[in-house]
Amino acid sequence: MDADSDVALDILITNVVCVFRTRCHLNLRKIALEGANVIYKRDVGKVLMKLRKPRITATIWSSGKIICTGATRLKSKTIYTVCHVPQYKNLFADNIFSFPKISEEEAKFGARRLARSLQKLGFQVIFTDFKVVNVLAVCNMPFEIRLPEFTKNNRPHASYEPELHPAVCYRIKSLRATLQIFSTGSITVTGPNVKAVATAVEQIYPFVFESRKEIL
Repeated sequence: MDADSDVALDILITNVVCVFRTRCHLNLRKIALEGANVIYKRDVGKVLMKLRKPRITATIWSSGKIICTGATRLKSKTIYTVCHVPQYKNLFADNIFSFPKISEEEAKFGARRLARSLQKLGFQVIFTDFKVVNVLAVCNMPFEIRLPEFTKNNRPHASYEPELHPAVCYRIKSLRATLQIFSTGSITVTGPNVKAVATAVEQIYPFVFESRKEIL
């Protein structure tokens, strides 16, 4: 493999976290007694509600704040394929601005379904202030990575403490993204939205390529 070869990279969206508000007080005991697929955690003042389609778990507070996690397709995984073009230039040139937002749309759809479920219980719910706050994704590079060399070349953005964790932690402040880079080539990306995740993978590729393990 060389820098001019084309490489297809799959980004698997494994979790989307979103938040919204109902603009009304929610009686948690009523939700626990009359709602479906719920767990009432009275000691911490919240209710957990699960939906099957889409597969999400919602944390509900009496104030009307609701946090949803999950919301991905393809049995908990959404796969986006992008291609690396020669010399690292515009890695996602044809994809970045039209990058699919299936997971984010699925999160909003699930949040609306949850709001509708609360309306059916008699609450005057107004779906508002919806926002995706976190996206978790995994990307596998087609080569292994020499982590000590990568860390040395990319300080202070990269930190590596093998006694505590087997991965390098790489932060991109401008994107508010954090990447966990493993020697196997697997990279776990956390960012505020799907586009930030895609851009983070775009920016990290040339750096990990320089520290790849050569196959003899």
